[in-house]
Amino acid sequence: MKVTILMSDTGGGHRSVATAVESALVTEKPEISVELVDGLLDYSPYPLNRLPDWYPTIITRFVVLWRYGYLLTDGPVRAQMLNLLSRPFLRLSVHRFVEQHQCDLLVSTHPMLVSSILDGLDVNRPPFVTVVTDLVTAHAWWFDKRADLTLVPTEAARVKALECGIAPELVQVVGLPVSESFSRTLNKKLAREKLGWDTSTFTVLLMTGADGMEPLWDIANALRMSNMSLQLVIVCGRNAHILAELKTLDWPVNTHLYGFVDNMSVLIRGADAVITKAGPSTVMEVLNCGRPLLLCGAIPGQEDGNVNYVVENNLGWWTPYPEDMLARLRLLHGKNTAGFDSVSEVIDKSLITRSASTVASKIIGLLSKPV
Repeated sequence: MKVTILMSDTGGGHRSVATAVESALVTEKPEISVELVDGLLDYSPYPLNRLPDWYPTIITRFVVLWRYGYLLTDGPVRAQMLNLLSRPFLRLSVHRFVEQHQCDLLVSTHPMLVSSILDGLDVNRPPFVTVVTDLVTAHAWWFDKRADLTLVPTEAARVKALECGIAPELVQVVGLPVSESFSRTLNKKLAREKLGWDTSTFTVLLMTGADGMEPLWDIANALRMSNMSLQLVIVCGRNAHILAELKTLDWPVNTHLYGFVDNMSVLIRGADAVITKAGPSTVMEVLNCGRPLLLCGAIPGQEDGNVNYVVENNLGWWTPYPEDMLARLRLLHGKNTAGFDSVSEVIDKSLITRSASTVASKIIGLLSKPV
């Protein structure tokens, strides 16, 4: 049996969810062959095939246009109209994908790779599963009535799916899939020893997504000048320019600078608190590790709801300005272990665990159904 998972590197979340599902599928049923395909990069016509490369620049420099574009296109009728208008433009690309990736089941973890792909499949198509990677404010592009199953991370996302016409029995809340490495199996002290960090100092991890987006520089500088007694860890992702600039500065505290890493779960487990933007996968990875979460920014549209989700469920704090972030860190530092334990208890009660395994089981269930 073969499963094809569609994703794209517009941000890091779609790939991380796809990878988590892939790993869970192979673990649950090793005989399944799983492939990941970047549908935008490899199969979309210009300029859509440039979106993975342009995405960080668009979000950074044209964020207001992004906000209005998101709002103007979000809605079941508007999404359907745009899909109809784009069909002639995408037809050949979708046909090429279908011809080159024959499989027993298709999974999409990207909103632009749902309706467009379903349009290119004939009546004898394989089962199609949509795994929604936006926690709350999911765009209408995610939801197509033709999908055999739509898996959403929260009840709020399920409500949106129903508003878009998905039948109640075809949409299920399963949480957001994250890698099994984001667990508490490696404790804080062991994680720090593995990384070569100081094991006794209050440690803050700062990251702003796979592309090292703003406001990483401003927050890093605020922490550098804060006179707080801490150990600082900064992950710049693919932003080599910021990494190079940070390396030129004098750091009065013990500071560890990283570019793009593949051991993020270890870094998170080694931290006392994590500062990050409100990307859905990052949010859930931090929560799965049980660490206090300080949100420093959010992409308008798809990430606005993530902030509300975290704050309203007492899973973390919204700290968009450096002074807010520093004030919260000082409170957390002062509370010491008791403060972290109280946050972890709230996370334990709110978190849907083993989501990747649940998604894998749903997919295997569809594969096992007689044709």
